[in-house]
Amino acid sequence: MRTLVCLEPRKFEYQQKQKPESEANKAIIKIKRIGVCGTDLHAYEGTQPFLSYPIILGHELAGEFVSADNAPGFRTGEIVSLIPYFSCGNCVACRAGKQNCCESIKVCGVHIDGGMAEFISVPSASLLHSDGLSLDAMALVEPLAIGAHGVRRAEIKPGEFVLVIGAGPIGIGTMEFARIAGAKVIALDTNDHRLQFCRDQLKVDHTINARDSNVLKILQEITRMDMPSVVIDATGNLQAINKGFQYMSHGGRYVLIGLQREHISFSHPEFHKREGTLMSSRNATREDFEHVIDSMKKQLVDPETYITHRVSFEDAGKHFETWLNPASDIIKAMIEVTS
Repeated sequence: MRTLVCLEPRKFEYQQKQKPESEANKAIIKIKRIGVCGTDLHAYEGTQPFLSYPIILGHELAGEFVSADNAPGFRTGEIVSLIPYFSCGNCVACRAGKQNCCESIKVCGVHIDGGMAEFISVPSASLLHSDGLSLDAMALVEPLAIGAHGVRRAEIKPGEFVLVIGAGPIGIGTMEFARIAGAKVIALDTNDHRLQFCRDQLKVDHTINARDSNVLKILQEITRMDMPSVVIDATGNLQAINKGFQYMSHGGRYVLIGLQREHISFSHPEFHKREGTLMSSRNATREDFEHVIDSMKKQLVDPETYITHRVSFEDAGKHFETWLNPASDIIKAMIEVTS
């Protein structure tokens, strides 16, 4: 089978590899769609902290179920996706039902080879039914689940002001599920095209360009001086994360979905007097994936509107450099595998 291998930062190569064979408790999927994640772009540019090269990227996947050992209820040819986080099942996090932050987690396309290939073998227990959803929709379940998990961590109450920093695919999904939770959503980003997308497609209540020198004042006006009671970072940008602390209300919660390499810095007295809560949000659980699929089926979310760029698997490698450029106006790129 053909695979797309990231040999080192900014270097892809198509290689022939052995097609996976049946194994105990494993399922084989014929890949049809691969969503390009920020993680994939960061891996390509060499800024993703958790992977080593060479590696096959890709964890936003959808395809056709081929065969499996121990996967009752799945039929050959069915459209499926998967939960691409493979946990040990034994560590303290797994025993507590938090397999998303397993001590020895292996994320498909990050710690181990992913789905930029014609076929992939995954644990049978990771499979997800499509329940009539399209290939495109199923390839977008995972990034939406990331946002849904962050929103669940925040324990949003109806009517709360929720500031989402970053209007990329993860931030957009976070806004969607904050809205579904009943929040008054505020989007903050430096990209006017993405903010326009938030207004037009997501019907976000308020949008702010982060380059505005009066962000703090604008937030005070929107919230009638209260400030957002929930701030969620979806940028993975150190400067944006550090600034986010000052946007949180007294008694507020700050959730970090975005990930970067450096140390976070903030004023302890300012954080302390707010009695702020700081938490990270890593990956997602099956509960989040099922919530996303259910929300799609109820038409509460239309993720296919996120897809701004489509390329064939044969051409995918040469587009990554362009997608790193903000001028590309990319929201979500989708790779189509037609073999």
